[in-house]
Amino acid sequence: MDGHGALDELQTLLERHLPAAGVRLDLPVAGLALGRVDALTEPSSSVADPVLVVVAQGEKRLLVGDGVYDYGAGDYLVVSVDLPVSGYYTRASRDEPFLGAAVRLDPATIAALLLDAPALPAPRAPGGPAIGVHPASSELLDAVVRLVRLVDHPDDAAVLGPLVEREILWRLLRGPHGDLVRQVGLGDGTLTRVGQAVRWIRDHYAEPFRVEDLADRAAMSVTSFHRHFRGATALSPVQYQKKIRLQQARLLLAAAQDDVTRIAHEVGYQSPSQFSREYRREFGRPPGHDAGQRRPAPGPATL
Repeated sequence: MDGHGALDELQTLLERHLPAAGVRLDLPVAGLALGRVDALTEPSSSVADPVLVVVAQGEKRLLVGDGVYDYGAGDYLVVSVDLPVSGYYTRASRDEPFLGAAVRLDPATIAALLLDAPALPAPRAPGGPAIGVHPASSELLDAVVRLVRLVDHPDDAAVLGPLVEREILWRLLRGPHGDLVRQVGLGDGTLTRVGQAVRWIRDHYAEPFRVEDLADRAAMSVTSFHRHFRGATALSPVQYQKKIRLQQARLLLAAAQDDVTRIAHEVGYQSPSQFSREYRREFGRPPGHDAGQRRPAPGPATL
């Protein structure tokens, strides 16, 4: 199937599986999510997990530090570490919604592929944010279409899904952002070690930490760790922790009514007034505005 035919089929499949705006996670294909957006949006902050996103229709813009990443129909986006992003849809309407499919980047599957393909060149040292955008090849689009087709065949998904996922990851490894994907599967790669520190901060966001201890975890000097951490995330470790704290506070506030002070302490802030200032700076409104504003369960931040 050529690229245009695959893109048309992907659009048709997503429109059928997503008759209304939202994100579908309850799929028989492990690691697959489908998303639809029916209107332009204002910028919002979130955290993107390691993922591949292929867009069938519409356009979105992500901001990572000073970098701007636009992706639309026929493009793919790849993120290789947990990355704080700000994003908004630049082309989406009820008549022509944004439609996309996301596939989780599984480190074990990527590592197995690397062991089976020793001829792949060694990855270059990471020199920028752990994110990339590129037009999808016809082979990659065809593989993604075959993965989405399995949503209609749950009895086949458990057996065929991992095979198609492996092909998708292979296409990525062979593509222009293969270095980013390889780092996900390399247990001792620089980006992987930064990713482990990133994951530690996400798991212990309310706890104070010493950068020296994180550098030790990553087996780097403090200077090297700072450089690689900022290179991958566009943030310092302390700035990264602040982003995660505020994101978690927003989720907690959505389920609360008015207990802003308790939530400020729960996510690690000693000063409620500092929490309120930083929350307003991040989201453009005070935390009390979001208290009790229940939201649907979030999908991949890049969809």
